[in-house]
Amino acid sequence: MSRSVKKLTGLVAATFTPLTAEGEINLSVIGPYIDYLIEKQNVKSVFVNGTTGEGCSLTVDERKQLAAAWCQHGKGKLEQVVVHVGCMSIKDSQELARHAASIGADAIAVISPSYFKPINADALRLFIKEVSASAPDLPMYYYHIPGMTGVALEAADVLNGIERMIPSFQGVKYSGTDLRDLGQCVCYSQAHNWSVLYGVDEQLLGALVLGVHGAVGSTYNYLGCIVNQMLSAFDNGNHMQTRALQVRHSCAFLI
Repeated sequence: MSRSVKKLTGLVAATFTPLTAEGEINLSVIGPYIDYLIEKQNVKSVFVNGTTGEGCSLTVDERKQLAAAWCQHGKGKLEQVVVHVGCMSIKDSQELARHAASIGADAIAVISPSYFKPINADALRLFIKEVSASAPDLPMYYYHIPGMTGVALEAADVLNGIERMIPSFQGVKYSGTDLRDLGQCVCYSQAHNWSVLYGVDEQLLGALVLGVHGAVGSTYNYLGCIVNQMLSAFDNGNHMQTRALQVRHSCAFLI
């Protein structure tokens, strides 16, 4: 990877996919959506075509159209557009990775295949390597979400030595509840200046204590203003306020 990389930190909205009443993607919503995130929620980075956006239920062409719209409308407004390119087919993932590079995405991310699952961390690292090779100049993030993929490998094992295989690797979106594994990911990532972003919104506080660099989640689309207050309180050492805001966020999330 030849270009300098801006570290991914803070809140990242896992974007919803707007659809028409007929079930077609509605690209006309993307521009106002971006303005809303920035102006109302103070969220300036997005994670496109992930779980919240139902990316794995969309066609490759639909995913390309969405990614292109977010990059086009977000240029000069959003700080980072991360495009999730994970598919069951490695060729589809590679095609989406190449497309993300061509439209000016800031980074890509990939989940593990979940039907024919990797049997060990070596196999999963090889899959990530093959996808990243299609867009070698884009930062690559591993999207760890065992509750959806059914892949029970520890993320820390996947990270171990991955920098020797994938020069563009820049971190992990950790959407699991194993805080011990998360802590090991944070520890390993510190030496490489990678980002560890947490993806279980309702227990973000526990992840902050372990040293994560930010969070990617669905609720930051509409509760980002509250969670930004929580991050500020945490950084200022106001633990009582931090806890109160986490509870407020969790209660709003459940309503």
